[in-house]
Amino acid sequence: MSYLATYQAAQEDPAGFWLNKAQLIEWDVQPTLAVTQDDAGNERWFSDGVMNTCFNVLDRHVRDGRGQQAAIYYDSPVTGARQCITYGDLLGRVERAAGGLKHLGVGRGDRVVIYMPMVPEAIIAMLACARLGAIHSVVFGGFAAPELAVRLTDATPKVLITATCGIEVDRVVHYMPIVNAALEQTQATIDRVIVLERPESPLAQQSVRELSWERFMQVGEPAGCTPVAATDPLYVLYTSGTTGKPKGVVRDNGGHAVALAWSMSAVYDVAPGDVFWAASDIGWVVGHSYIVYAPLLMGCTTVLYEGKPVNTPDAAAFWRVVSDYRVRVLFAAPTAFRAIRKEDPRGNGLADYDLDCLKALFLAGERLDPPTLNWLESLIDCPVVDHWWQTETGWAIAGNPLGIERLEPKPGSATKPLPGYQLEILNPNGVPLPAGEQGAVVIKRPLPPACLPTLWQDQERFEQSYFNTFPGYYLTGDGGYIDADGYLFVMGRMDDVINVAGHRLSTGEMEEVVAAHTAVAECAVIGVHDDLKGQVPLGLVVLKDGAEVAAPAIEEELIQQVRQTIGPVASFRRVLIVNRLPKTRSGKILRSTLRAIADGRPYTPPSTIEDPAILKDMALALAPS
Repeated sequence: MSYLATYQAAQEDPAGFWLNKAQLIEWDVQPTLAVTQDDAGNERWFSDGVMNTCFNVLDRHVRDGRGQQAAIYYDSPVTGARQCITYGDLLGRVERAAGGLKHLGVGRGDRVVIYMPMVPEAIIAMLACARLGAIHSVVFGGFAAPELAVRLTDATPKVLITATCGIEVDRVVHYMPIVNAALEQTQATIDRVIVLERPESPLAQQSVRELSWERFMQVGEPAGCTPVAATDPLYVLYTSGTTGKPKGVVRDNGGHAVALAWSMSAVYDVAPGDVFWAASDIGWVVGHSYIVYAPLLMGCTTVLYEGKPVNTPDAAAFWRVVSDYRVRVLFAAPTAFRAIRKEDPRGNGLADYDLDCLKALFLAGERLDPPTLNWLESLIDCPVVDHWWQTETGWAIAGNPLGIERLEPKPGSATKPLPGYQLEILNPNGVPLPAGEQGAVVIKRPLPPACLPTLWQDQERFEQSYFNTFPGYYLTGDGGYIDADGYLFVMGRMDDVINVAGHRLSTGEMEEVVAAHTAVAECAVIGVHDDLKGQVPLGLVVLKDGAEVAAPAIEEELIQQVRQTIGPVASFRRVLIVNRLPKTRSGKILRSTLRAIADGRPYTPPSTIEDPAILKDMALALAPS
């Protein structure tokens, strides 16, 4: 069936479409209802179905003869450790971990917070929770104590699972001081803390409530799967808010499993036995969806990588992993490849590795700028696919569905809406805009399976954040347009649209022009306050190695490029060359923080920032003149 026929089928008969896809997983009670509404008016998928997610990712594969197949390839260039964990081995470990949690009193509906690095035990902990019907909440390892504490307070877990440390390229991040400080600050009462001791950071002293991972795996009898309602929460994942209480995105069991299982074949074109690598972290939604759940639901082998795109040990690290494990599909953020391109602009690192196994490269998490796309396409002989989704949706909203039909890509576009999503572009008054005009990107209700049904214990904020602006639509918060061919162009967050002397201009368009310069490795364009025009754009540019000597000339060339491509109306007259840009740990540039610094407004350093020290340098560079 073609993309158009599949998309229309999902639009015209969503109940029939998704009940058919529900057959991709095994149910204790097969659902007969597709989408219904709960008492609060929220969409709930497969509400009369009963199942267990852990059974679907492990038990059924072992039962069906995949026990000796690799489930996880663990690769840690920062420690030199490698493991191949089969489905049978992983099932045994998860059974024991679930038994340990059950021994500690954890059951269906209880919460467990997981604060761990990229180690197999983190996945085992997640799946052990799913096995019992407990709700896991993974907090990115290395978050500061106040951020961990506020999540503990909101989730009120029975158990916290952690490790003694995480390991970066050049340092060890000791977790226990952070954990202990968070436990002192939180309002939640947590009786037990399970600690994985790593050789790089021995556990100096155990308190009464601490239990070693080794002992934890021995205290209980191996536990079976607890059947849960499809609408029961599988996990709560807190979004990376910069101020105030974080939003706890709830993911249910049934809809999540169905949508992710289908996405693996329809979007990523993989089959059981293929190797799938999402180069992310389990602390983010990509890690939840495409390191842990989706590959294992499909019976694939997933790669768990504790490293970086560069400096572990070089800019060929990704190519080495692809070659070593015969990765069929790689999923990463554009910022990873911009870092690789900066270190190795000619792609010399590819020469040492065989990439014939790689059939597709998917990129998401931020806009894929055409220069990075073009660079990748010149190096690797497979489709490079830009796709777009959010923590709230759990899987792609728009993309090129290689498993249905390979659509002709357009640089700068995330291709077309995927089946199940009805996208529209609205003006501030909620009126749909014609093709080519920019506005708010929204999704018409009902949202498809796996999208958040609510926020954890905060229905009012759920409605206010996503649905009150345009009744009947989910507000993505992103701006963009759909062209005459139905291709979606996401130009950035709505607050990245600037108003220059009454003209609404996209900083994303300017970034495309700046990034196209051969000397530019990375860039961000932000709108800063101007007394005359309201706002004017400012370009922040990181140059490729060796280009710094020509910086003044490059600045002038960039100004002229924007003027020639977009026009004088852009008022693009200022470029700053910087050594690096402030980012979150997931690779997103902190544009709102940069705007606040440039305008001299107070700001709160976001908890997700990769390196807080960089903000001091940016404050000096961006101080209002």
